[in-house]
Amino acid sequence: MPGIGGFAFVMGLISGYPVGAKIVADFREKGLVTQDEGERLLAFTNNSGPLFILSSVGIALFGDTKTGLLLLGTHILACITVGIILARFSKRNKFYNSYDTRTNLLKNFSHSSNLKSRCNTTENSQNITLKNLGEVLTTSINSSISTILLIGGFVVIFSVIISILNQTNILNNLSTLLYPILNFLNIDLEFAKPLLSGILELTNGVNLVANIPTKLISQNIVLSAFLLGFGGFSVLLQVYSIVSKTDLSMKKYLVGKFLQGIIAGIYTFLALKFLPFLNLDIVQTSSLLDGSSNLNNAFNGIYSFFYDFGIFVIAIILVIFIFKVFNNVYKLIKEN
Repeated sequence: MPGIGGFAFVMGLISGYPVGAKIVADFREKGLVTQDEGERLLAFTNNSGPLFILSSVGIALFGDTKTGLLLLGTHILACITVGIILARFSKRNKFYNSYDTRTNLLKNFSHSSNLKSRCNTTENSQNITLKNLGEVLTTSINSSISTILLIGGFVVIFSVIISILNQTNILNNLSTLLYPILNFLNIDLEFAKPLLSGILELTNGVNLVANIPTKLISQNIVLSAFLLGFGGFSVLLQVYSIVSKTDLSMKKYLVGKFLQGIIAGIYTFLALKFLPFLNLDIVQTSSLLDGSSNLNNAFNGIYSFFYDFGIFVIAIILVIFIFKVFNNVYKLIKEN
């Protein structure tokens, strides 16, 4: 990826849906990224914002700050994983990422008259002075208002659609299609209807999933992680309306968001499974263990040993991974 993709990635994480898609579409219109780069950027830079995950989902719905931090952490890890996966399957070659090749590629793009006019407009708009400051602020505010109205409009439309499907029992009938998957994953069937609602529209779906009463609260959290990663068809149409003026395809975006939802759910499940301080499940205590303190102490000792050993192994792996990342970054900087 070109270095400018980092801006889309960071802003997409900070601002939430669909800011990442809007930035990538602007990059493509200005010729700053190729079609393949734009489609891959689109798939992992358009994410849920930390304000929504921490406050709306973590605190308001689950009533727990740790849950919000867990969902945010797995959400970020999942989108990074999707970016790495898509990079492995991209059609680029070794010479494509070199600085000289990219420079020549952008020069070839600049021969287009339409692109020249866009680049000239961009260059002029970057020279902000006191004279054109009001014009720049007006343009920025108008763009922000249109994006907010776009998001709100899609949320309202899909909320109405979900209400109609619910009143006509169509949603109940469609939710039965998820029963085999939920049975295979050993998830309560009551989550079928809220999960389908979340696939259609994120906000309503996460609200319904979080409010399903269950002793295994980890199921609510894992399914919420999946919905946050996938985003729902409401966000999909928001992105489509933004990139429709470009030549970017939605295929990689749809595959990438589905992968991100699954990977986020897996990461969340593993965190809840192997990090006991994150597990909020209400577990019934066995009478056999209650009556046998020796067996309980032995089990706790074995568990403590493997837990400490696992943390030690994970720490070593993280150190090696960070060292390799910095080593590769240093090599790239040195080559350029």
